Order: sequence, then structure tokens, then C-alpha cells
Amino acid sequence: MRDQKWLAERLDQLWLLLFPDIERKNTVIIRFKGKWKNKFGHIKMLKNRDTEIVVNSLLAHEKVPEGMIDATIAHELVHYMHGFQSPYQRLYKHPHAGGIVTRELKRRGFGHILAFEREFMRKDWPRIHKELVGQKNGQSFLQKFFG
Repeated sequence: MRDQKWLAERLDQLWLLLFPDIERKNTVIIRFKGKWKNKFGHIKMLKNRDTEIVVNSLLAHEKVPEGMIDATIAHELVHYMHGFQSPYQRLYKHPHAGGIVTRELKRRGFGHILAFEREFMRKDWPRIHKELVGQKNGQSFLQKFFG
């Protein structure tokens, strides 16, 4: 079952697998939250200086492949290592400048999941989101964006 405990374990597994060279310089909390159509996650630094990674709670549903959760966590960990919402020194002015997240994930051997993520967002996510949230309004943001 995809609950908070499962999500925290997934974070630990991905950190060991993809980011073993990146020290956890503070407490990193991960949780499911929100039911966004156009966002799978975000990262922020809390007032107590912990880092919080939030994953769209719709991704906890079994209809969504685990690879989407992995892609979301990995994406946020790249932000963490680049100094966005973490104790690390910020390496870039903007968090997505020049495709830095994509380049870093490919460098770490995660390119296959990026291709999977793009295909899922284009073909499956609009339908799954509509099923899970029950939206009945026309074309979604992702359909407009990815055609």
C-alpha cells in the first residue's frame, strides 16, 4: 500500500540508489499532499530548516505507475542537491535553468524514467486525473500542453 511510510522508504531507496554522493544535510520529510492536475510535486524549506518534499497524493493510487513517484522524488532530490530549499549552496539562479534537472537525472542513469514520465503525462495522466478527481471540464492543461 502506498502510504506515508511507503513513501518515506521509497525516498530512502532512491537516495541510496541515485544520490549516494549527496549528504543529507538536514532532516528531509516527504509526504503525499494535494490533488494537482499540472504538478506532481514540490520541495520547500520549512521554518525549522527541515526540507519537505511533497508528492501529489493522486500518485498514491494504484492506477498510477510507481515510476511516476520515482520520477517525482528524483526530480525534487536534484533540486535539493542544487541548493534549492536545502542547506546546500545554490548552484544556479533558477531551478530548471537550461534543463539542469533533466541533464542531472540522465547523468545519474535515470533517463529511461524521464521518457516514461513524458509518455505517461501525455497519454495516461489526463484520463487518470479525471477518473480520480472526477473533473468534467473540457481539455486539461496537460492535453493542451502535450497535445
